[in-house]
Amino acid sequence: MVHYQRYIQLRKGVTVATVYVDEEDACVHLSGYPSGGDEEPLSDSKTNVCSSVTNGTMCCDRTSIRSDVCVMKGDIRTHSSSFSVFLYTSKNSGTGEGELRQEKIRPYTRKWEASTMSTIDELTLITTNSNVSTSDDQHKCDVNHNVPAVFFSTGGYTGNVYHEFNDGLIPLYITSQKYNKKVVFVILEYHDWWITKYANILTHLSDFEPIDFNGDKRTHCFSEAIIGLKIHDELMVDSSLMEGGKTIRDFRDILDKGYKPRIEGLIQEERENARLKNPIRLVGRPEKPKLVIISRNGSREITNENVLVKMASKIGFSVTVLKPQRTSELAKIYRELNSSDVMVGVHGAAMTHFLFMKPGSVFIQVIPLGTTWAAETYYGEPAKKLGLRYIGYEILPRESSLYEEYESNDPVLRDPNSVNDRGWEFTKKIYLDRQKVRLNFGRFRKRLVRSYIYTMRKRNEMVRSQ
Repeated sequence: MVHYQRYIQLRKGVTVATVYVDEEDACVHLSGYPSGGDEEPLSDSKTNVCSSVTNGTMCCDRTSIRSDVCVMKGDIRTHSSSFSVFLYTSKNSGTGEGELRQEKIRPYTRKWEASTMSTIDELTLITTNSNVSTSDDQHKCDVNHNVPAVFFSTGGYTGNVYHEFNDGLIPLYITSQKYNKKVVFVILEYHDWWITKYANILTHLSDFEPIDFNGDKRTHCFSEAIIGLKIHDELMVDSSLMEGGKTIRDFRDILDKGYKPRIEGLIQEERENARLKNPIRLVGRPEKPKLVIISRNGSREITNENVLVKMASKIGFSVTVLKPQRTSELAKIYRELNSSDVMVGVHGAAMTHFLFMKPGSVFIQVIPLGTTWAAETYYGEPAKKLGLRYIGYEILPRESSLYEEYESNDPVLRDPNSVNDRGWEFTKKIYLDRQKVRLNFGRFRKRLVRSYIYTMRKRNEMVRSQ
C-alpha cells in the first residue's frame, strides 16, 4: 500500500490545502478543508470550453480541477518515439513554415494530485503548418483511421478497483459515448492485463482494437482526437453534461451488456455439471432474498462475520460471502451482485462493486471510526445516485477493536475528526491499518430486518403489478 501527500488549489480565493490519499481504499483526508462540509472541494465549471473546434485547430480546456482535455481536428499524426501528436495545417500563420503551437498534457484524471501526475507520461501536442510529403518516412501515415481517437493513460492508480472505475472507465464512458462505439482508444502505459480484465466493457465502448501508444511505433492518422478524459464526480455521470442526458445508470447498462454473455456461459456450464445431481435453481431470483457480504481479511475485517451470516440466514436471507481479489473474474462478481437484494461490506475499495447492483437494491456500508467523510463521499452518495437504497452504519466505539487499546475518553474514540486533523499518518496508522470491526447485532440486526422487509415488500408489489 502506498500513500501520498498532495497539494491542491481548491478554487480561486481559497488557500492551498493538503490532501492525503490512501491508494488501497480511496480514503481522502483534507487538511485545512472542512471534511464533510457544505462546500465541494472538487467542483468544476459546467462550461465546455472546447465545444466547437474548427478543422485544422486545437483547443485545450484546462479549467477543470480534475483533468485537462485537448481536442484536435484535421490532419492528426502520432509520433510515439517523441511522445508527440502532430496536427498539420496549411493555415498561414505569417511565420512561414514550422511549429505554430505546442501544448503539454498528461491524460489522467487526477490533475489535482501533483505527485501522482508526475508519474504519468506526458504528451506534447504540436500544431504545425509545414508542408508534409507522403514520402516523408517520419510523418507518413502507416495506419489511417476513419474514426476519432481518444487518448488516455492507464498509469497512476490502475490496479485498484476504485480508481480503475472512478479515474478510468467511467471517464472513458463520459468522453467516448457520443461516438456510439465509432472511436479508437489510444492508451499510454498500456497493460495487457487491464485490457483482458475490462474487455467485456471496452467492446461496448469501441468497435476497434485499442492502440498501445508506447509500444506501437507506427504513425497512426486521425481526423479528430480527444486527448485526456472528462470526469464529473466520484463514481458519477452528471446528466446535465451528457448528450442525451446519460446517467450512471446508462454506464451500468454497459456493464450489464458486457457481462451478460459470460454469465450465460457460466450458467450453462453449471447446468451441464449439475445434470445428474440435485436440481439447482440457476435462473431467476431465488425464493429467499439474497444478501451478499463483501468480506475482508486483516484491517477493517468483521471479526464476528460468522455470526452475521447465521443471523442474516435466520432473518430469511440466502447469504453469500464474497471475497474479491485483484485476480477475481469481474463477470463472476457481477453475477453475484447483480442478482442480490442486499450488499453488506466495510468501507474500502471493494465497495466500488455497488455499481454491479441493480437500482432499488440495498447497500449497507459499515463505517469504521474515523472514515465517515470518505465512506459517504466516495460510496454512499454515488450509491444513492445509482438508485440504491443506501444505509450507512457508523459503528460505535465499542464495536471497534480500538476500544481495547484506548481509554473511553481518548480522542481516538471520542473525536476521530480531531485525530484526522493531525495528519494522514495518524489516520492511516490508527483507523485504516489497525482497526477491526465487531458488530453489535442488537444495533445491526435492525438494519437487516428493515432491509428484509423492504425487499419482500418490493417483491410483492412487483407480483401484484404483473
